[in-house]
Amino acid sequence: MEPTTTPNDSGTTRSVWMFVEPPAFEPLREDTRADVCVVGAGITGLTTAYLLAKAGKSVVVLDDGPVAGGETGRTTAHIVNALDDRYYEIERLHGEKGARLSAESHTAAIAQVERIVHEEGIDCDFERLAGYLFVPPGDDTDELQRELEAGRRAGLTNLELVPRLPYEPFDFGPALRFPQQATFHPVKYLAGLVRCITRDGGRIYTGTHADDIEGGAPARVTTEGGAVVTADAVVVATNTPVNNRFVIHTKQAPYRTYVVGLRVPEGSVPTMLLWDTPDPYHYVRLAKNLGPEAPGEWLIVGGEDHKTGQADDPEARFAHLEAWTRERFPMAQEVGFRWSGQVMEPVDAMGFIGRNPMDAENVYIATGDSGNGMTHGTIAGMLLTDLIRGRENEWATLYDPGRITLAAAGEFTKENVNVAAQYTDLVTGGDVASVEEIRPGTGAVLRRGATKVAVYRADDGALHERSAICTHLGCVVMWNPGEKTWDCPCHGSRFDPYGRVVNGPAIADLNPAEGGS
Repeated sequence: MEPTTTPNDSGTTRSVWMFVEPPAFEPLREDTRADVCVVGAGITGLTTAYLLAKAGKSVVVLDDGPVAGGETGRTTAHIVNALDDRYYEIERLHGEKGARLSAESHTAAIAQVERIVHEEGIDCDFERLAGYLFVPPGDDTDELQRELEAGRRAGLTNLELVPRLPYEPFDFGPALRFPQQATFHPVKYLAGLVRCITRDGGRIYTGTHADDIEGGAPARVTTEGGAVVTADAVVVATNTPVNNRFVIHTKQAPYRTYVVGLRVPEGSVPTMLLWDTPDPYHYVRLAKNLGPEAPGEWLIVGGEDHKTGQADDPEARFAHLEAWTRERFPMAQEVGFRWSGQVMEPVDAMGFIGRNPMDAENVYIATGDSGNGMTHGTIAGMLLTDLIRGRENEWATLYDPGRITLAAAGEFTKENVNVAAQYTDLVTGGDVASVEEIRPGTGAVLRRGATKVAVYRADDGALHERSAICTHLGCVVMWNPGEKTWDCPCHGSRFDPYGRVVNGPAIADLNPAEGGS
């Protein structure tokens, strides 16, 4: 028998934010109606629901797990207009106007979060602070100059090059300073949004899996338990769309990113954000006020990304992060946290927010956060609220999910060639020759005749078998030993050890294994 687990538990590691218990809700058990049905209770879904409810719309929010149970609970919560893809690259892909709108929308998102925090009295440790982009020691600083010039053309006139960071123990060298960035505690923030949504008449149902999403008049969301939500509009806010089988997934790629949290003496590290430029890159912040289980200050350092399902070395990546951190922050003490999260990288550096391509006019999606999920999710809430209310928004064209960016054709081709290459796993051997090689608490894919089977051996030695073929578009899943999930190397679908879907674009569990348990 398979144990009962939280259906959308996105992994076994625990982030620093998970000491806070988000508000709990009952599953949806009967048919209901609303102006808007939002699928997903992360920052995108709850920001959208909050703004719509505040505008007088009746809203229902569904999530197959708890509030903040997906990627929002695994963020490092940088709230920034300093973008991972660089303004000079955005300008190349989308022109000066596109870069300006990108800077404007992310700046507006920071201000929107700040406004909500203050107006609604949300206690979430929101703080404005500066961020610094730097190159590795000895590298050319021309990239910083290019970004300074492009950022200023985009409207960020307060950017400046500084000779070094306000930090003495390690000389990071020259850096590009982005003022007026921000951080917060993401789960506390979502708990505040939940309070406001329910106050304004919104209804939230957790433990409720959306099996089918259909646009039309009205739109319908059918849940696993059989209850149906009918609505004038549906917003799919599931990190990557579970209702779009193909089009969007050819225009973005899933990556795993890794994070370590090390205790530091109070006051030893300035309150600031840091980002470097290599590939893989690194990003840094402080976290405080985590609760009695984790007192003091914690240095949160992330990076060492790889494409989802295309590497199985999390221990090495955590070790690299720790070594990188200790070289630069010698006061760092024990490692108290290690976790990973999933980032969707669009081929043209911009997220996809708006009407779902090749779907009814009243079905909307938001995806492609490109490592800037907190601002991107807030932009999505603002833009989708305007679209649903029939209001003009200058950002709509830039974020249009149906857009084709010719300047990104090379990246589009590279990512889709990579996906095509993953299908060769259908004809290769397995990770192991027999189930006897699988240790307790681990999983492996083995070949059984003409097919492949995903086999998990539980801690008690019991074997659990499912088909290893992803229910999205048929790639062979890979065991993720860090999070104990089955991850698809094509489009990033993820499943728990027993085959239950925890991340889209797959919407269905792994199928039973032929002749298996």
